[in-house]
Amino acid sequence: MNEQQQDDHNFTRREFIELAVATGFVAGLPGRALAAESRQGIPYRILGRTGEKVSAIGLGGYHVGSQPDEKESIRIIRTAIDEGVNFLDNCWDYNDGQSEIRMGKALLNGYRQKAFLMTKIDGRNKKAAAQQIDESLRRLQTDHLDLLQFHEIIRDTDPDRIFAPAGGMEAALEAQKAGKTRFIGFTGHKSPDIHLKMLDTAAAHQFTFDAVQMPLNVMDAHFNSFGQKVLPRLVKDEIAVLGMKPMGDKIILNSKTVTPTECLHFSLSLPTSVVITGCDSLPILEQAIKAARAFRPMSKEEISTLLAKTEKAAQNGQFELYKTSHEFDGTHQNPQWLG
Repeated sequence: MNEQQQDDHNFTRREFIELAVATGFVAGLPGRALAAESRQGIPYRILGRTGEKVSAIGLGGYHVGSQPDEKESIRIIRTAIDEGVNFLDNCWDYNDGQSEIRMGKALLNGYRQKAFLMTKIDGRNKKAAAQQIDESLRRLQTDHLDLLQFHEIIRDTDPDRIFAPAGGMEAALEAQKAGKTRFIGFTGHKSPDIHLKMLDTAAAHQFTFDAVQMPLNVMDAHFNSFGQKVLPRLVKDEIAVLGMKPMGDKIILNSKTVTPTECLHFSLSLPTSVVITGCDSLPILEQAIKAARAFRPMSKEEISTLLAKTEKAAQNGQFELYKTSHEFDGTHQNPQWLG
């Protein structure tokens, strides 16, 4: 890296840290979304401009469905809610529907009323999207979602397909009008530029998303960064920021540069409404809850130190395979899900 490149790199890192400071998520500065309140020791934050209050830690849907024992999956979900976590993530395609089916069972007996329930669909056209929405509602045993999101916006063609006539957005808006979902968002893990195109395409159609989900972690800050490219736009437009992959599906931990708690505290120190983390066992859930209860916004110096520790390991994306490979691209392996 030459001197000019080093200067540019340091500048973008400074901007990244300054964004956290300016939005009130570092050093205890007042921030609208930071610690709206605390429930059972879990910080709650405001979900963008919706006004909803959600737990700063969210329970990932994929991992609860990959747990071999269904009863244990249900126990994980209910324990999370009992301990103060109300944000639940899921997706129509996770574990061939098992993630939604198990979550639906867990949400019986009064648990649905305690949860902010989100799921995702893959359908890019109206027909596929509408079918997946209804199937998700049946599996989840509920009459409405709190948040519906378009999943895996990872192709340059995805935004135009969703907003085309008879595209998936028509199904989402009809579902919202019918009371099947309260809010609409999108997710993706591949490219910040594709996220920006999705936001631009929405704006061109006079639509503003309620939430956007993306990887925000100690490696992302250095490589093809959602935090540097997309986060400022979301903060500016008051779109809820849903951070995911705080540990890169455990892969970041293999770098031996950071601990699970450091990963969670870093993502929580950004202007996120919620940081979604996968928990396939009660001990892993307890680790996340403990980190949330112990959380204090990291200082600029602490963030700089942590980023310096991860900089070398992050250079080529080897610990962010969801950006650099198709390993995490379910809709690449199953294009029929797109419709």
